[in-house]
Amino acid sequence: MPASITPSLTVRVLLFASYADALGAESVSLTLPSPATLATVVEHLRALPGGEQLPAKPLCARNLAHAAADEPVAAGDEIAILPPLAGG
Repeated sequence: MPASITPSLTVRVLLFASYADALGAESVSLTLPSPATLATVVEHLRALPGGEQLPAKPLCARNLAHAAADEPVAAGDEIAILPPLAGG
């Protein structure tokens, strides 16, 4: 009986400010099971060393557009995890 192959996809995740500091990198490449959502991306990031410092529901963008946690991601997408913004 052949082994079952789980489809996967790879995305590039950009991290900024305190999130980059927490994970020790400005970007990471994640390979995720397919299908995946932005929530899946955040879950995998939070499992990395330092990732527990990220909030459970950070502000996210997918391919330069703000996106909700339940939005699907596709192979090759660029995901940005954005820290809270302040200013005026």
